[in-house]
Amino acid sequence: MIHFRCECGQPIYFDNNRCLGCGRQIGYDPDAAQGSGAMAVLDDHHYRRCANGVNYDVCNWLVAAADPNPFCRSCRLTEIAPDLSQPENLRRWKVLEIAKRRLLYSLLRLGLPLDRNPAHGQPGLSFRFLEDRTTNPLLAEEYVRTGHATGVITINVAEADDVQREVTRSLMNEAYRTPLGHCRHESGHFYFDRLIRGGPLEEEFRIVFGDPDQDYEAALAAYYAAPRRTSGPSPRVPSWPARFSRCRKSTAVSPDFQLRSGSCGYATLLPKPAA
Repeated sequence: MIHFRCECGQPIYFDNNRCLGCGRQIGYDPDAAQGSGAMAVLDDHHYRRCANGVNYDVCNWLVAAADPNPFCRSCRLTEIAPDLSQPENLRRWKVLEIAKRRLLYSLLRLGLPLDRNPAHGQPGLSFRFLEDRTTNPLLAEEYVRTGHATGVITINVAEADDVQREVTRSLMNEAYRTPLGHCRHESGHFYFDRLIRGGPLEEEFRIVFGDPDQDYEAALAAYYAAPRRTSGPSPRVPSWPARFSRCRKSTAVSPDFQLRSGSCGYATLLPKPAA
């Protein structure tokens, strides 16, 4: 875990916007000189708060005083936010933005690309937080699927509700389900397309993970159609511990890669949460 301290010596946490020791306003500077970002004291000469922090209190990242963009590096990646005319959506948006910032913290520390690469026709990373009838019965969209396509990570706003997420987790027979887990998993799809597909690492990828072009829906159907076992860590896949990091993710190669890149690769790069 990564620890932060205020200039006064008081321990501070990744999501704090004020030091509880000295009372200073603080925020996270993703462009700090050490390259890994740092919590910094807010002052008019060097920083200002992200516009989403000022207007909606959903962000504690800082923007350089000379930067004309009102949004921080994280909020710039949000293409669509939830409809704030719905009473619960401000809280849901804050939950999803917190998860996104924790993902970006790790990606920036790892030095992974976020912006588009016009020379190779590669899109940048962006996010859309969309609703369906689960959270808003008046919408025409019956179901929004969390996923990734050409750089855009879409997350169903209902994933910010603990009860709804737990119902889905139970139905999907998952060990855990979190907004941060969704962000990490879908970012794995983005980086597979950006760094592996069609490149020199793809053959090595196939050796380790298998065919990345296997049809996911067909693999998922085959997994649930397989006979269940009554013992062992996986009820359906006898050899899964040697090959896969999680039971249901053994249904298809690419999701297993996303899980490993998301859960294992970032594990040592987590900012310490508030107690």
